Amino acid sequence: MSSDPQVRIQAATPEVPGVKQRALGWILALLALAQLIYSLDINIVFVALPEIGHALGFSKQSLQWVVSAYTIFCGGFLLLGGRAADLLGHKRMFVFALLLYALSSLLGGLAWNSLVIIIARAIQGVGAAFLFPATLSLINRLFEEGPRRNRALAVWGGAGASGLTIGSLLGGLLTDAFGWEAVFYVNVPLAGIVALAAVFLIPRDAARERKRRFDVPGAVTVTAGATLLVYVLVQGPEFGWTSLSIMVCGILSLILLAVFAVIQARSADPLMPLHLFHNRSLVAGVIITFIFMGTFGALPYFLTILFQNVHGYSALITGLAFLIPSLAIAAGTQIGERLATRLETRSTLLIGMLIGATGTLLIPIGAHVDSSYLSIVPGLIISGIGQGITWTGMWVAASSGVPEENQGVASGIASTTLNIGNAVGLAILIAVAYSGIQGQKGDVLLEAIAAGERTAIYLTAIGILLGAVVALFLPRKRNV
Repeated sequence: MSSDPQVRIQAATPEVPGVKQRALGWILALLALAQLIYSLDINIVFVALPEIGHALGFSKQSLQWVVSAYTIFCGGFLLLGGRAADLLGHKRMFVFALLLYALSSLLGGLAWNSLVIIIARAIQGVGAAFLFPATLSLINRLFEEGPRRNRALAVWGGAGASGLTIGSLLGGLLTDAFGWEAVFYVNVPLAGIVALAAVFLIPRDAARERKRRFDVPGAVTVTAGATLLVYVLVQGPEFGWTSLSIMVCGILSLILLAVFAVIQARSADPLMPLHLFHNRSLVAGVIITFIFMGTFGALPYFLTILFQNVHGYSALITGLAFLIPSLAIAAGTQIGERLATRLETRSTLLIGMLIGATGTLLIPIGAHVDSSYLSIVPGLIISGIGQGITWTGMWVAASSGVPEENQGVASGIASTTLNIGNAVGLAILIAVAYSGIQGQKGDVLLEAIAAGERTAIYLTAIGILLGAVVALFLPRKRNV
């Protein structure tokens, strides 16, 4: 069989209403490119932060909002974005999200003060929250559950893994060559081209059922509650967990989410149908996405600190250092597709997490002040392969047995827990890792940071093994 993903998908995919066989490979390439844009923007801004802070007059304390605004609004709007894709159309929301992404990126590049760029980043976060579930829903709608969908998810996941490295590299190159504005402007043509191509390539959405209504009270309560929850998780370490603003927002978040649960139980057409949680595969997949981003997803943060603060790498060299693990992750997604096709999803996830935990336990070998980059490479490769396998397997689990009309909200649920898992994992691991560095200076400080990094990475490996335990609760069924 050809190794070209487009040829493999075309050869293996059955007839989809409104889609020619030859077009499916191009559609998958388009969806993968959208995921590349989404993941690229996660890292591309980090490299430009010092220049953004200097140009727009940010203080060291306020500069974090360039990152936090995106994270908070993305996390808060994911469930709404998923349900909107179901009710308004997967294609419509895909194109709308890309246009919103392009316009907000243009505003970011044109920003003339700190408030404008924070607003632009918040709108980007909303665009990302609508784009991710729409993209995943289109894959689950257009590619039949089983081997065909597994292949599509592997291509999509590989593109996402590539975007993380490209973001770091491109951010460094663009900032050095054209200034910080370029890390925003680059999204404008990319998102615009994908949106335009989607209009012609992706089949039209099915006619909307008139009897289905949009659950406005549910949308308002869950979006406000989730946004406040992510705010608390992101800003808690900075402001202090007992600060008044964090405690008030935390209480309001819990109240709103409790009200949302009541609304869903009583609504005739809920935003998040509770019967979906009878699907054991979806429930396990959702829990695994939470654990995945709290463990695997936290590693890039600690590796960045290790490379830049402990080893003194420049931003560009740090981006290059991420090339090997990103290639390993991309390879892992392809291995995950083959395992998910030949074995059951449960076995795929167990294999991925055990490999990932083993590799993660090897990473601290290279997390010392005097360690060379080569000493950390074996751990990065093995951990990356395990991460890629797990990434493909968990999305297979989260989409299995979900009807087409609920694919958007199922994707929104899984991606919401993904986002919250990352915030929770980072909050816990950062608190543990850097609890012993206060008052340290010079070489002693570097040693303390390195020791904290090793502790955080060991805890990450334990968390990955916890995910393997959750995978045991998946139903035993082959993906054929």
